[in-house]
Amino acid sequence: MNFTYQNATQIFFGQGQISKISDAIGTDAKVLFLYGGGSIKKNGVYDQTVQALEGHNWVEFSGVEPNPTKETLDKAIAVCKQENIDFILAVGGGSVIDGAKYVAAGALYDGDAWDILIGKYTPEKALPIGAILTIPATGSESNGNSVITNVGTQQKMAFAAQCVLPIFAIMDPDVMKTLPEKQLANGIVDAFVHVCEQYITKNAGAMVQDGFSEALLRSLISLGNDFNDRDNDLWRANLMWAANQALNGLIGSGVEQDWSTHMIGHELTALWHVDHARSLAIVQPSLLRNQIDHKRGKLEQMGRNVFGLEQSDDLAERTIDAIEAFYNSLNVATQLTEHGDDKQGAIDAVVSRLEGLNFVSLSENGTVTPVEVRQILTNAVA
Repeated sequence: MNFTYQNATQIFFGQGQISKISDAIGTDAKVLFLYGGGSIKKNGVYDQTVQALEGHNWVEFSGVEPNPTKETLDKAIAVCKQENIDFILAVGGGSVIDGAKYVAAGALYDGDAWDILIGKYTPEKALPIGAILTIPATGSESNGNSVITNVGTQQKMAFAAQCVLPIFAIMDPDVMKTLPEKQLANGIVDAFVHVCEQYITKNAGAMVQDGFSEALLRSLISLGNDFNDRDNDLWRANLMWAANQALNGLIGSGVEQDWSTHMIGHELTALWHVDHARSLAIVQPSLLRNQIDHKRGKLEQMGRNVFGLEQSDDLAERTIDAIEAFYNSLNVATQLTEHGDDKQGAIDAVVSRLEGLNFVSLSENGTVTPVEVRQILTNAVA
């Protein structure tokens, strides 16, 4: 239970909060307004942001992709250096905010910012970041984690640094009103797996972390069960807050974590452009079945406390079935189909890439080896 926890992100939560950036960013700072493909110009967020930036000196950079790429973000780094940017305002979902972290660290580094991802450079300083969240899912608005894709090498890799933790985050549930149904379902699944990766490990006796994790999981299940009634303020607010709390560092403090579902899922996204949340839904049930001997205790606890299942010899198995059924109820598939007809070739490709990254002993026990990955993918690939 020994741990150090700090989360210094100031959160402005609720309707009409975008205006708060007027005071949250000093007028003496030169701001890079970073955003994605332009949806914020359709839902009013762009206009609200521009209005709030009145009196500030700012330039904009658009085009950050879902699964943000090194190639695009390196251009934003160049803008930061050329324009002497002091502050980055990321407006979008987790991809834009993840991209802002790469840009913020890379802008103060003389080398190739990809060095951060390959471990050649560890950032200890970065430009300050503020975030306006538009898609609830990743929790990136108040954590120091980032996942970036290198198109040239087909790599999707992650880094974490305290210096890229956003100093503030605007969380206005109204921005969710125009989100497609698929993105809302993905957000629920993404947050659900984030909690699981910190909860379905070993029993550390951490009553607060376990209890909070279970409350989040039950909340996400309730939101999923009420998905047809999603067009209301309370539903949107609860999803936005639950996704934030799922990955702000609190429930993972003092407990072992297992991010092997993410590591394998990242390769499905890098190779076949599978939605991030769906890549997790594809991998997780098969991984849990493969690792059930190591995770039986926590799966049984989850079955009792989250799904309300009765104790039995097969409780862990029924809990995994319940997880998979929950994803399917949201029309999120749990089998990979994008690989084409070559199932064995797809499995070989993922295993080879994980081995190339030296991801050969994943999970809290180091028991997800290439042999286990093959078995997991055999069940997860259609």
